Amino acid sequence: MKTINRILLVLILILQLSCNSSKIADGSSVSVPQANKKIEVYTTAENSKLRLSLSNNFISNAASQQTNSTVSIAIDPTKTDQTFLGIGGAITDASAEVFAKLSPKKQQEFLTAYYDKNKGIGYSLARTNIHSCDFSSESYTYIAEDDKDLKTFNIDHDRKFRIPLLRKAIETAGGKLTLFVSPWSPPAFMKDNNDILHGGVLLPQFAQSWANYYVKFIKAYEKEGIPVWGLTIQNEPMARQSWESCIYTPDAERDFLKNFLGPTLKKEGLGSKNIIIWDHNRGDMLEKRANLVFSDPEVSKYAWGIAFHWYETWNGGPPQFESVAKVHEAFPNKNLLFTEGCVERFDAAKFQFWGNAERYGLNIINDFNNGTVGWTDWNILLDERGGPNHVGNFCFSPIHADTTKDELIYTPMYYYIGHFSKFIRPNAKRITQTVSDKTLLSTSFKNSDGRIATIVMNQTNKDVVYTLNSSILKTTITIPAHAIQTVVY
Repeated sequence: MKTINRILLVLILILQLSCNSSKIADGSSVSVPQANKKIEVYTTAENSKLRLSLSNNFISNAASQQTNSTVSIAIDPTKTDQTFLGIGGAITDASAEVFAKLSPKKQQEFLTAYYDKNKGIGYSLARTNIHSCDFSSESYTYIAEDDKDLKTFNIDHDRKFRIPLLRKAIETAGGKLTLFVSPWSPPAFMKDNNDILHGGVLLPQFAQSWANYYVKFIKAYEKEGIPVWGLTIQNEPMARQSWESCIYTPDAERDFLKNFLGPTLKKEGLGSKNIIIWDHNRGDMLEKRANLVFSDPEVSKYAWGIAFHWYETWNGGPPQFESVAKVHEAFPNKNLLFTEGCVERFDAAKFQFWGNAERYGLNIINDFNNGTVGWTDWNILLDERGGPNHVGNFCFSPIHADTTKDELIYTPMYYYIGHFSKFIRPNAKRITQTVSDKTLLSTSFKNSDGRIATIVMNQTNKDVVYTLNSSILKTTITIPAHAIQTVVY
């Protein structure tokens, strides 16, 4: 019996070796594993039920499909660019006030949807306002009028709504959320127009007091268990708005950073906080601010990078992505961060308008391909009217709450952002790629675990077949009309 068993074992080994030899001989041991490398395709498409849906049925490795594909996306994982910081949105007073009106069940659904990286879309970045902004129910500061010494400074206002939401967001995100803070205006008495609204400029005699105000805010928030990663100097410093606003010329912003804010943060033990300049639209001014600050070593040492918004299109022109590329090329050691964008002019009839989502996809892909390290949406949550907003400047957000029905409204924007935030994780590296045709938009990142996420967007009215080519993968995929896909491999 033992002899028979030995003979059977030998036969099995010979058969296995024979199979392995035939695989090596016909080359399939090299090509097949590459073609069938574990790959996942997630799709969101108009006129369908696909919403960040696993949809590997769009994959086809048939030779005929590869031959007939209309677009080729060639990826080189060995060539990398910027390191990814994160994607997220602003936790404003408005978002926090609306959140507080939801039932506990809906609150948890909302938190999971944004901040859980497994069950939701995994936001890892956040912005919040230093005292009031337009998306607050009223104007307010943290001090009594004329208190230049900040003796009355307290953040009691924020403890009601905003701080509780921030804590829950951090917890849901796994205990870490990269948070930066932004002021919309100094207190009225510190400005030449004596008004927290309508622009005006910071009076020179209050520059140190205003720098101290940032310090007070950061320390107060961190005492509440909310770490602050960084700050922008001023939201939209060239816009005189009907809401909280303050004007800084390029020279004024440079001098305030150099002589007051930078040294004050360092003196107060906050020198590690990342200071970001500009925080306004793309365009020539983005380049001018970068050149002015980053070319001066005495100022540049305080500046982590430069921030920008997408509202340069208000004048009817196209997005000026090229200005982002020029700054990245000129100052590769400085960081570019998108800090605000939203769809303006709220209209409840357009909750599901697909063009709003495609606007996000267009901007995010182009910003990343031009060197941006992180992307921050505006309000994470607004009500059924696009507010609250104390000046009637109502807008869209990716998720709205119908507070009369205790319901959450998920817009296509939420899913489009999720195609990036869920699959590109902090510390990923953008990798070089070439798209053969402008029919599709695409960007790719390699995560720290080695997995690559390639995002592809189709804005046309037709399905498009494309081939994804790299040293580790070759496959053919169909993307539906007006759709976005994330390919993970």
